[in-house]
Amino acid sequence: MFKKFVLFSCIIILLSLLSGCLYPQDRLAQNRIPYKNQIEMVQKAVDEFRDVEGGLLPIKTKESSTPIFQKYVIDFNKLSPRFIAEPPGSAFEGGGIFQYVLVNVEKDPTVKLIDLTTVDVIRDLKLRIKIYRERNSYPAYKEPIDKEKGYFSLDYEKLGYRDQVPFVKSPFTGKNLALFIDTKGEIFIDYSSDLYEALQNFTHDYRTGDDIRYLLVDNYDFVPAFSVPYTVKDNEPIFLTE
Repeated sequence: MFKKFVLFSCIIILLSLLSGCLYPQDRLAQNRIPYKNQIEMVQKAVDEFRDVEGGLLPIKTKESSTPIFQKYVIDFNKLSPRFIAEPPGSAFEGGGIFQYVLVNVEKDPTVKLIDLTTVDVIRDLKLRIKIYRERNSYPAYKEPIDKEKGYFSLDYEKLGYRDQVPFVKSPFTGKNLALFIDTKGEIFIDYSSDLYEALQNFTHDYRTGDDIRYLLVDNYDFVPAFSVPYTVKDNEPIFLTE
């Protein structure tokens, strides 16, 4: 009888542990989906905050040099609980993998998302580059992508990647996007394939010299974070020379 009780107790404890493990995984699965209604809910809260606060925006303070698509991060502490009960589950602050940001802040502040899974890939790559550079007197460049702009591909074998070259999954098309580095050591995502597809699929009036990244911003819920400016030439994306 005692053995049966012990066995039963162990099963209960095991099931409790399993349920404790499964619940976070279940939440994680849900929080990896950029629900449209959550974006709309945050947009409504931002609009109401702006009306009440005389045009001010509920954003975190960033340095002026912060890249444009990562610059205007929504501060949910300013929205909750007055304008929104709590951050949505898909937001980083709510246990999700997305950072809520604003674009077009001067004329029509619009809520968009950054997929933060890209940050992990870039962080790991930067760490490997740092270690390599400490051991060698030069960076692990492989080939120039654009000599004039100072963009290079990376020698991933030297950086310790053996089985798989690092990439990020596009939030726009689901494609695997390559990474490259500039002479300052900054890592960027190459969105050229996404931009090419957008140029073919969406009506636009972009000309050479225009920043065509906004073609993605205008047609998707995401922004091209960790990107460099691109323009169009012969209906194909090229790096923009500023």
